[in-house]
This record gives sequence, C-alpha cells and structure tokens, in this order.
Amino acid sequence: MGDHNLDDLLGELGEPSHTPDDAPVDPALGAITKVSTDIYAPGKSRAISTEAMGDLGRFLVEREAITPKQLTDAEQVVKQSPGKRLTDVLIEQDADEVAVQRGVAEFVGVPFELIDLDRGLDGGFDGRMLQRLGVEFCTSHTVLPLRMEGARAVVGATSPDDVFLVDEIRQRLGVRSVKLVLVTGHGVRTALESVGAASAGDRQEADLSDILSDVEEGDVEVEQSSDQAVDLEQAAGESPVIRYVNFIIQNAVKEGASDIHIEPADRKLKVRFRIDGALFEMMNPPASMAAAITSRIKIMANLDISERRIPQDGRIRCTVQGRKLDLRVSTMPSGYGEKTVMRILDTKSINVELDKLGFSEDQLHIWSQVIKSPHGIVLVTGPTGSGKTTTLYASLRQLDKSTLNITTVEDPVEYHLDGITQTQTHEKIGMTFAKILKSLLRQDPDIIMIGEIRDLETAVTAIQAALTGHLVLSTLHTNDAPSSITRLVNIGLEPFLIGAAINGVLAQRLVRRICANCRANQKPTEEMAEFLEMQGLDPTSIYMGTGCNKCRNTGYSGRVGIYEMLPIDDQIRDVICRNPNVSEFRRLCIERGMVSLRADGMRKVSDGLTTAQEVIRVTEANT
Repeated sequence: MGDHNLDDLLGELGEPSHTPDDAPVDPALGAITKVSTDIYAPGKSRAISTEAMGDLGRFLVEREAITPKQLTDAEQVVKQSPGKRLTDVLIEQDADEVAVQRGVAEFVGVPFELIDLDRGLDGGFDGRMLQRLGVEFCTSHTVLPLRMEGARAVVGATSPDDVFLVDEIRQRLGVRSVKLVLVTGHGVRTALESVGAASAGDRQEADLSDILSDVEEGDVEVEQSSDQAVDLEQAAGESPVIRYVNFIIQNAVKEGASDIHIEPADRKLKVRFRIDGALFEMMNPPASMAAAITSRIKIMANLDISERRIPQDGRIRCTVQGRKLDLRVSTMPSGYGEKTVMRILDTKSINVELDKLGFSEDQLHIWSQVIKSPHGIVLVTGPTGSGKTTTLYASLRQLDKSTLNITTVEDPVEYHLDGITQTQTHEKIGMTFAKILKSLLRQDPDIIMIGEIRDLETAVTAIQAALTGHLVLSTLHTNDAPSSITRLVNIGLEPFLIGAAINGVLAQRLVRRICANCRANQKPTEEMAEFLEMQGLDPTSIYMGTGCNKCRNTGYSGRVGIYEMLPIDDQIRDVICRNPNVSEFRRLCIERGMVSLRADGMRKVSDGLTTAQEVIRVTEANT
C-alpha cells in the first residue's frame, strides 16, 4: 500500500456518497477515508484490524523503522490490551517515533512533517488557529494546526484514520477543507506545552471492558493462613481492579513467567514478565490504575496499604486455573509511585528430575556420589536466579526420605517438599540460620540443607555439623567453584577446617535454549567463527534460532544449566590447607580435570542446545 500515491487512491475511491455541509472533499481526506476503510476495523475507528496491523508492522520492519523483536513485543501488548494502537505501543516501548510515523505516513500514502518550533509561533504552528480550535481540544486529540495553504487548513495529527475528527476540525476552524499530515506526538505535546497546555496523557483512560470480558473474580483464588480458599468474587464484588490483577497473574502463568514487574513511570504504567531470564513488556494498564493495582496486591499479600514510604514483603497463596501457586511479593517506593515485583513460585517448575537439568553424564555421576556422602559439606554457587534452589531440591528428592531425617533451613521457604522438615528463618525474633542450625543438631538429622552461608557463625556451625557426621548442603554467592574456597576463608574459617569438611562444589548458570521451532544451521560472523575455532568447535555446524512467534522472535525458548563441578580429593585438600590465591587454585583445579563453566557451555553449543552468545553472556566474569 505504501507504493500507491494519492492519485491512484483517488482513482480507486470514486465519488463520495455523502459530503457534509456541501463542502468539497479534500483529496488528502478522500485518500485517508479509503485507507482508513482498509486499515481500521469497522465500528472501531481507533482500533487497527488484525490483518492490517500485521501488514503495517511488516512494512515498518522492512523500512527499518523498527526491529522484528520490537514488533513482536508490541503485538503482544496490543493483543493483551484491546483498543491500543500498534504505533502507540511501539512508541511507548522506545521505538524511534519519527521513523515510525514516517513509515506509517508512507504506508497509508499521506504526507509526514516534523514540527519546527525553532521558527516560532508563525512557523512551527498557527497560533490563531490554535486559539480557534482550543488548546484542550488539541491536547485531548493530539492534533496541531500548522498553517493555511490558500483556503485549506493544514493540520498535524498522530493518526490518519479518524475522518470524523477531520470534519470536526473543519467546522471548528470555519474552513472549506482540511489537509491532514502525520506528525509526531512528541512534537504536538512540545508545541502545546510551549503555550502552557497540559499534557492529556494523565487524563486518558483505556477501555478495559474488552480486556476483562473473559476474566472473572474467581479465576484467581487467594488462600488464607487457615488454608481455606476465598473466592474473590464473593469477597470483593465486581471490581475491575480485582479482575485486572487476576488478568495479569493469569497471563503470567500462561506465558511461563518467573516474575511479574509492575512499574509506574511518567504518565504510563508498564507490566513486564520475566520469561526465560529476560524481561518482556506485556501490557500497559492506564496510569491512573497504578495505585489501585498496588493496593489490591497488598491486600492479597496482607501488607499495609496505607504505608507507601518503606519497602514491604509478603506472600500470596492462590489457585490459578486449578494450579496452586505461591507469589512472593515485594514493593519498593520510587519517584512515580510504588514498584511491585511478584516472584511466581510454581511447584510444577521446581519438580524437575536431576538428570533433566543439563548435567553431562560424567558430571551427573560425580554429583550423585557427592550428595550421597555420609558426611561433609556440599556447596552450590552462582548468582541469584542461576537455578541453585532447583538443583538442591532435585538433589534432595533423589535421597531416600523414608530412612533419612532430612531438614532444611531457608529464608524464605519457597517450595514445600513432602517428607522433609522445612524451617524458615525470622531475623526479628532471633531465628537466624546459625541459631536454627544449632537447634537442628539436637533433632538427630542425617542431612541438613542451609539456604545460604552468609556469616562466620553459620559457617562455623555448618563445619561442626559436617565434621560430626552430618551431610550439609548449602549455597554460596561466588562466580565459580574454586573461588568459593577463598570466600569461606574471607568469612573467617580456617583453611584446614575447610579442606577437611568440603566434599564438593558445584558452580552453575542458566542459559537460554535454542527454540526448537525455528532452530536452524546458520553461518556465524567472521569474528564469531574465529572464536568458535579457538574453542575447538566447527563454525559450519553451529545452530541458532531464526526467531518465530513461539519464541517472541528471540530465537530462544526455555533454559538449560551449564555446570562447573569441583570434587575435593586429597591433593586438593592439601592445597586448600596452604590457603592458595584464587587464580593459582583455579589453574590447579583445571589441571586436575575440572571442566569450567565456559567449557561446559561450549559443549552445549556443540550439541545445538544453546548459542555461543548466550554462553559468553553468562560467563563473562569467569574468563
């Protein structure tokens, strides 16, 4: 459509069936009427039809106004937010507004202009016509009168489809015809602000009826502390805020998200989901709903809705479409209101077998032997979100719970495991890791899992438990396996105690899997090919995801672990007792056969599970 000119469009249009006030039809208006019929769905003057939205999106990608990923993300938001225009969402997601609007103008065959405020009121726009139209009218419709061309008024607008708006402008200005040109919303707002006009962004409200038509209050049921479920419809009545929060949670579960971010910003509200470790903007509720949405989530999590100055943490136990979930809620004050993050703790996602996590055959064998040791300390290290809890829980499920007394100390208890005693810390009343651990040693435990070794007191108690015949599993925040030994020394432990107690250390990261739907053999860049050859890989046999609807055009779907397994043998124990520096100790571990995180990642690249770019991204600090 972008290849048509106005004459072609007029030729297709023919005679108009109706001309209001017997005014002549402006050629540009006729073209816009024709294009609007094609692009916009009947009865919804501001809603792009699905077919034309796809055509417009592809056209903008072809003109390099946006990237394929920007289009995919925007289409997702439009799908979840009926009534939203594709171009508005793209601009809200930081696409180049000038490039987008220029592309739309070319697509529909109307002129595009940049508003030049440097030329003053008589150059950038027409101040007299602005007074006649009214600042409030221009602000609410995002239009701006630019100039007169003979008897015709030239008016800038951000959308080419509202023919009734053009007619209203003609009547308000008292002119015989109006020529509509596309401009940027930023240009219009800047011009109006220059004459003291307020932005209409805060006053715009989205029609939520289409979004919430299929969402009921009872779709998400909150469980009280007494474990009795309460139907939200009975508890709170017909509130659109309740239904919208339910809508957010339902969509997050449907998309397989691990976290929900609700972020207030200047004149807008963003809802983002973390999927496979990456954040995607999914929907834009009206900014005026920000406080109400936050308050609703606080009520569900039993938090203080009147306190907005300090961070708060809570938990929501709920049932979504028959699945029981825990949502860990955190609120944080910001410049535009409270930001809310909900971590989705889904038992289904944690119930992964040990051999499905991504261990190689050798690594799985060594790890299985280490966790079956009768005593000692086993550590899992890595940053937050690297899958440490999943690995430890999968390991505990491998053990014989019928003959062993297994106890955990966690902060907080994220998932509940059958046959295992789980205890949560409570710092305010003195229930610290160290204090609970000392009490647990009187409970005749066989295996103890500590959520994290954070301080000297906890570390000393764990060492004592390991040396007196207990197996202790715990996590530590270090970059790799060898540096965990140095970390324990820095906490204050004696090197000879560490060497005597530690059985093994596992460092891990999560990398995104190549999407199985669009996986294809692709030729890497010259620089990447050289890197792959240095890693001993054949650049011609490397796979990547080309991007499709199933993976949101990212080329990735799901995640897999990469691991660095360090079993502690007698020679390494002797080295630990000498308190070596990190680089020396790491070199020795590799000489003894330890496979580094990057090396294990490259194995998975060779197997076609992930890409070299992903491995480099998560192992940069380990090189």
